Amino acid sequence: MTGTLFELAFYLAAPVWLLLIFAPAWGPTARVAASPLTVVPVLALYLAMALPVLPELWAAVSGPDIDVFRELTARANGAGAIWAQVIAWDLLLGQWMYREGRRLGVHPLAMGPLLVLTILLSPIGLLLFLPLRASLTRRRPEFSTVPAEYRG
Repeated sequence: MTGTLFELAFYLAAPVWLLLIFAPAWGPTARVAASPLTVVPVLALYLAMALPVLPELWAAVSGPDIDVFRELTARANGAGAIWAQVIAWDLLLGQWMYREGRRLGVHPLAMGPLLVLTILLSPIGLLLFLPLRASLTRRRPEFSTVPAEYRG
């Protein structure tokens, strides 16, 4: 059962990712990307896998220790819960990147690979996106999220 939930976590997020990457200019895509509710089904799976290992999960997050974390992820429900959490977080991150890319006018052919990288290795996708975002924001002050009176 846990194996099915583990796989389902990805498949529930995949349609949103497909919209962000392959239909970025389609009207409904922007609405989907603006909604944090896209992660609710994945978080429901997280709960289904996390609740049976809640004491172990709490021990792993309340007092970070590599051996306790390793023990949690050695359990199917522990690994599945962590996986679902990562899927949900990556999806929210990808939605933010998509919205920022659209706001800054990043071409979809540039955003697509960044989003794919974010699906696979979110820290690397984010680390590549942030300098691009900073560069575009610096070049075009109207895109800055910092109020004009605070900019130097």
